[in-house]
Amino acid sequence: MDFKTLCIHGTDRPHDATGAVSVPIYQSATFAHPGVGQSTGFDYSRVQNPTREHLEKTIADLEHGYDALAFSSGMAAIAALLELFAPGDHILASDDLYGGSLRYFFSISQKNGVTVDLVNTSDIRQLKAGLTPETKAVFIETPTNPMMQVSDIAEIARLTKENNLLFIVDNTFLTPYFQRPLDLGADIIIHSGTKYLGGHNDTLAGFLVAANKELSEKLRYIYKTVGSCLAPFDSWLIIRGIKTLAVRMEKQQENAFILAEWLDHQKKVKAVYYVGLPSHPNYDISLKQSSGFGAMISFEVQDEKTAIELLERVSLIQYAESLGGVESLITYPILQTHADVPEAQRLANGISNRLLRLSVGLESINDLIEDLKTTLGG
Repeated sequence: MDFKTLCIHGTDRPHDATGAVSVPIYQSATFAHPGVGQSTGFDYSRVQNPTREHLEKTIADLEHGYDALAFSSGMAAIAALLELFAPGDHILASDDLYGGSLRYFFSISQKNGVTVDLVNTSDIRQLKAGLTPETKAVFIETPTNPMMQVSDIAEIARLTKENNLLFIVDNTFLTPYFQRPLDLGADIIIHSGTKYLGGHNDTLAGFLVAANKELSEKLRYIYKTVGSCLAPFDSWLIIRGIKTLAVRMEKQQENAFILAEWLDHQKKVKAVYYVGLPSHPNYDISLKQSSGFGAMISFEVQDEKTAIELLERVSLIQYAESLGGVESLITYPILQTHADVPEAQRLANGISNRLLRLSVGLESINDLIEDLKTTLGG
């Protein structure tokens, strides 16, 4: 089935006996047994719910995975994922990650005896140099948040398989519409479903997608034990959002490319980080492993004063956290997504008081440019 069709219709599992076109919301915490030792396949919604099951099977199919698990948030998915590891285990991760992931690594995981070292995962030599006998996994974002670094998924997959490591890829920015890491050798995919999968800034969700049965069984056991499952209504909202995923990703990318080129020509803008620009250092890797570039742009303005003015002057583009919705949002990483990252680490990665991150939405591109012109000029 074509990707666009799968987004609209989901899996071929019948919703129910009524012929409902929209997947019903099974707002039930528990399900009755037909008899002793018998089950309808649903017993308790923490373990599985019919609405959530439809969503999970759809996500698994979109990502070409064996199984998908829907969580109450992206961070809930990461928290469950980290339960695969034991005290003494070591993880290598991208040095430019969402601040919430870093916060979890260096507070909760570290407290639990799992150590994490950060390297530039777009440089395979740094990854190889960072391996230790205790290393159990490589964890990457590609593109990274917020500096838009791109790692070679297939190359890292070869390295992890040679060393019997788990390979985990956060695919939030590009979604399975533009990138399918499991096809390139990854073992587990992470999504903040709050972002492009939901697409409307109206609910929180997270996903883990497993490449094989063994990983699925381990994650399912953790899932039912920790209980951070996605509620039926939120599952329905994500199902609804996915129906337009393909068309949204195409149009948002179209807007982002025009906007990135426009920003690149503004005197008050000193650098533009968008993987779709041929000037991006990892442009060729993106062409090799992805079918598109997405709609996330980070850019550096001339000084802190310009950054603050832009945030306070924009009216159509909203100054807010999150990304991936139909509305364009602008974020100030040093005060929002990466506020808890130590200053020295932020600055080493280029996350200064001049850096802004823009999630490009579906508005008219002319209106978006006019909104930015209030500060950046013509």
